[in-house]
Formats: sequence, structure tokens, C-alpha cells
Amino acid sequence: MNTGLFPPSKRRGLVAHGLLIACLAALSGWGFLRLSTTPIGPGFVFFILIGLLAFAPIPLLGYRAYALHRASYQIDRDSLELRWGLRDEIIPLADIEWVRPAEDLTQPLTAPPMVLPGAILGLRRHPDLGIVEFLASSARGLLIVGTSRRVYAISPAEPVEFLDTFARAVELGSLREARPRSRYPSFVFSNAWASGLVRYLWLATLFLNLGLAAWISLLIPSSPTFALGWRPNQSPEAVPSTQLIIVPLASIMLNLVGWIAGMFLFRWTKRRAIAFMLWTFGAISSLLFLLAVLFIVAAPV
Repeated sequence: MNTGLFPPSKRRGLVAHGLLIACLAALSGWGFLRLSTTPIGPGFVFFILIGLLAFAPIPLLGYRAYALHRASYQIDRDSLELRWGLRDEIIPLADIEWVRPAEDLTQPLTAPPMVLPGAILGLRRHPDLGIVEFLASSARGLLIVGTSRRVYAISPAEPVEFLDTFARAVELGSLREARPRSRYPSFVFSNAWASGLVRYLWLATLFLNLGLAAWISLLIPSSPTFALGWRPNQSPEAVPSTQLIIVPLASIMLNLVGWIAGMFLFRWTKRRAIAFMLWTFGAISSLLFLLAVLFIVAAPV
């Protein structure tokens, strides 16, 4: 029997995630842009909240879009592999007790909270099945996989073909004993945190950015203007002090992108050197942003 690869439906979910990311990025950019020209007061707080709150979900939505793009369910004669982003579950066929459509359940299966198109993810307790882990993109064609350890809800784009392939694999029997394996996104973080160098780089970057943000928050109300450039006649060009908020925001966003990219690369042993380089550059760039603020404060207005 050939290996059966059954991806979930992806187009609708990827489009929805892409639109959400674009809208939130535009709203966050607008908030930060207005922030740089708004004097200290309620309006300043309002725009900084808009910028931060709109930006906060973007990394999660980006990961969920990546996870959906990578998602697949794969059957061979030995095992069933459920892959969803950094989540990877290998289940020996001998451990699978049954596979059935969710519509056959006597008690309806309720989806986890915070469901988005293309991302029905999380855990839910069912009165008959117990804990059910959802790794699905759509409630349509939902299949339930019952194992000796846990129950999974999946959504292959072709559920009938999936059931047929599973039945043939069970009839043919296993060629070798498969070992169960569970991998979660948190495993990448814990493996990276186990390295002393990684901990030092992460903590150094964190504290440098916290110090930068605290320093800027004290500088903005202390002076109405600062020099952020030079005129053609070599005299300093004074700008409102609120524009200094751009410095810690740029540092934090740059480091966040580098941290996420490093976590992505750290999964492969051959690419871990690149992850270390990204995190090292993050710490160095945070220090350079601090030095930039020092030069700005020292420059005469």
C-alpha cells in the first residue's frame, strides 16, 4: 500500500488569516504613526493602546497560518501521523481503536473556544470520549480518531478516502513496529531554554528593551523636544519628544521578528547556528538602540 497523504482544507483559512493580519497590521501602523505626532495626554495613551493591542495577535495569527499551510494527516501501514505546525503526533496503527465521523456521535462534539476559519485547535471535554484534541481546519467532514491514550478530531479534505485508506492499512497489517511520538511547540522553547547561551541572550535582550522603554517613558515628559536629525546648515532639527516612542517600538518589533525566526530555525540541528546569530544580533541591536537614545539626549537642541 502506498503512503496516503491527506491535507485539510486550507484555502479559506489562509485567506481569512491573511486578511486579519493585513487589517491588524494596518491598524497598528496607523496607531503608531498617530502616536508619533500626538502630544502627551489621553490621545497619546489611546493611540499607543491601539497600536499595541492591534499588533499583539499578529504573531499568533502568523503562526496559525504557517501551521495550517504545513498541516497534513499521513497514513502508512505502520502509523498515522498528525502534523499541524510545530505539533506532530505519530500514532501506531495498533494503538488506534476506531475512526469514525463526528456526526455519528450520540452527543454532539463542541468546538474549542476562539475558533477561526482554518484553525479549530485546542482541547475539549466530551461526555462520552473524554478529552478530545482538535487538529482541524473545518467542522465539515470532521473525523474522530480514538486511541488508547487520547482522542483526536481531524478534518481531512477527503474524509471518505481517508477512511478507506485507513481500513486498507489495517487489513494489510504493519510491516514494522512504530513508536509513538508527541511533539508540541513548547518543546522547541524548552530545548532552546536549556542552553545557557540562549538564556543569556534572551534575558539580555529582554532587559535591554525593558530598560529602553522605561528610559523613553521618563524622557518624553521631561522635555518637549529632542534633536532627531540635522538641517542642511548643520544645526540640530528639533522634533516633539513623543516621536522618541518610535525607538523602543522599533527595537521590540525587530527583536520579536528575530526571536520568532530563531525559534523556527532552532528545530533543525544544522540551522541552530543561524538561530544563535539572530538572537546575538538581537541583543546587539538592543544595545545600539540604547546608545542611539544616549546620543539623542546628549545632542543640543
